[in-house]
Amino acid sequence: MSTPAKRRLMRDFKKLSTDPPVGVSGAPTQDNVLLWNAVIFGPEETPFEDGTFKLVLQFDESYPTKPPHVRFVTKMFHPNVYANGDLCLDILQNRWSPTYDVAAILTSIQSLLHDPNPASPANAEAARLFVDNRKEYNKRVKETVEESWMS
Repeated sequence: MSTPAKRRLMRDFKKLSTDPPVGVSGAPTQDNVLLWNAVIFGPEETPFEDGTFKLVLQFDESYPTKPPHVRFVTKMFHPNVYANGDLCLDILQNRWSPTYDVAAILTSIQSLLHDPNPASPANAEAARLFVDNRKEYNKRVKETVEESWMS
């Protein structure tokens, strides 16, 4: 049965398939258009470069009025990613707009990898290292990049 949320998600998928942003991809699972798997490639010239980071996006029938629940499946060391993979990202919380589509969500997450926000930490240790010891922060991120190749 087609619902407004499912029709919108199919439009999002068509757009993402025909005009994908650089470095991100995503698709609904085979039997559930409300559950998506996505991949974000680490942005160039960042410690995340060469990483392949998997995410799951869980939508419900209130999409696009409400944002999906997005979580990294790949282990992440990032100031704005919780240990369980959940993200601290304003467009997925208090700054959500129905104008955002899946491509916009994924590119926003990709730019968060490029520009962390240590003032709003989900991972206090990563935020502290990002501010106080960039060399150690980069080393820890590189470890997660190398782990991303295995998962």
